[in-house]
Amino acid sequence: MNEPTRASVGFRSERGPILIALMLTTGLVAIDATILATAVPSIVSDLGGFAQFPWLFSVYLLAQAVSVPVYAKLSDTLGRKPIVLVGIALFLVGSILCGFAWSMPALIAFRAVQGLGAGAIQPMSMTIAGDIYTVAERAKTQGYLASVWAISSVVGPTLGGVFSQFLSWRWIFFVNIPLCILAGWMLIRTFHESIERRRHRIDYAGSILLTAGMTLIILAVLEGGQAWAWNSVWSIGAFALGALLLVAFALVERRAAEPVMPLWVFSRRLLVTTTLISLGVGAILIGLTSYVPTYLEGTVGVPPIVSGLAVAALTLGWPIAASLSGRFYLRIGFRSTALLGTSIAIVGTAVLALTSTHPSVLFVAISCFVAGLGMGLIATPTLIAAQSSVPWNERGVVTGTNMFARSIGSAVGVAVFGAIANAIIGASASGAHDPAAVQSASTAVFVAVAIAAVLTIVAGLSMPRSRVEDVEMGRTAAPAE
Repeated sequence: MNEPTRASVGFRSERGPILIALMLTTGLVAIDATILATAVPSIVSDLGGFAQFPWLFSVYLLAQAVSVPVYAKLSDTLGRKPIVLVGIALFLVGSILCGFAWSMPALIAFRAVQGLGAGAIQPMSMTIAGDIYTVAERAKTQGYLASVWAISSVVGPTLGGVFSQFLSWRWIFFVNIPLCILAGWMLIRTFHESIERRRHRIDYAGSILLTAGMTLIILAVLEGGQAWAWNSVWSIGAFALGALLLVAFALVERRAAEPVMPLWVFSRRLLVTTTLISLGVGAILIGLTSYVPTYLEGTVGVPPIVSGLAVAALTLGWPIAASLSGRFYLRIGFRSTALLGTSIAIVGTAVLALTSTHPSVLFVAISCFVAGLGMGLIATPTLIAAQSSVPWNERGVVTGTNMFARSIGSAVGVAVFGAIANAIIGASASGAHDPAAVQSASTAVFVAVAIAAVLTIVAGLSMPRSRVEDVEMGRTAAPAE
């Protein structure tokens, strides 16, 4: 089977509807990532459990992150369509259950179901786009998918506030029902793939060990310094047991007939470097989106909607640069484009750190926009480079590894940046109510984000120097019917 082209597959008139369906499915995850924040006060007022509400976010991120590698491998053996439909179905069921949740523990459990659905939706959307579009076209399509996050960063919090104030917080979950049904229907109707039917040996042992090991590691990172002290028995035990399970996972993968995460992913220079870059992208993204609103609200005293718009500048610059990145990597290559993007991101984050001692909404918005431009030139070209270097039956794993690394970067970033901020605020007599302490903590976090950007450019310098035609080795695909 050959790599599909617009002329050789039945996507000439169908790729547009498929892309719309992918954007809609991406929107499910993107809106859900932002819509909940403004509804937390209403949820706590109704269900109680104020001390437990951070788990609404942690358990979702955890379930999403650990399930990505498993879905990615299954998509390379069973096809993309069944996996993304399973993801939509899980997200739909999770949304319905969340809407009817009767207690905070129940809502937390149902958020985990949503996270399992999201773990299939986001990487599969990017993988399908990589399957049906050429290397030259992928930048624009990935830009479209990235633009969904920009729109959602504004629409999500607004909808959350509207539903909480005028209807009920439960509608932030019920609104997903028609969206899930529409997205699933569009994919069933327009996306057709023909894959080789053969007997597969599913790597159950590897899947269980990877999921359990990463669950413990990510849980320890997310909750360290929050639910328990870093040097507590719980923290040390979670890290130790998680590491032990991952060692067992690596041993199992060496002998598995069809490993869930093949070890060759970590032996190819291009894939290793793009994975490291994705780690940096995740850390930079979570640092800006988590602490810019706190910084502006705690120092300037702006309302949440204004601080949200400042962050939206980041997600506005990202899709603009991502959609234009094809012009760069086709001319100067993937490595040079990624280095250009990291340089721009360093400028944006450094300006934010340097100007944070003199709070200004305008400076913050401009800095975030510049950082977003850099992120668009980093994330999209490196993902496309990784996808283009492998055949169809490896593309799911490669895309999943990239998304998984971004989640890990975000999880580690949350822990590191949180530890920095908490140490500074904890030393203040007034704590989080002291604007000077909030400013100092935010400045320290922004410096750490700029350092993460510098470390990302180090990974970019390690990327192999290759032209696009040298990287593009993926010749095997599952053509459309």
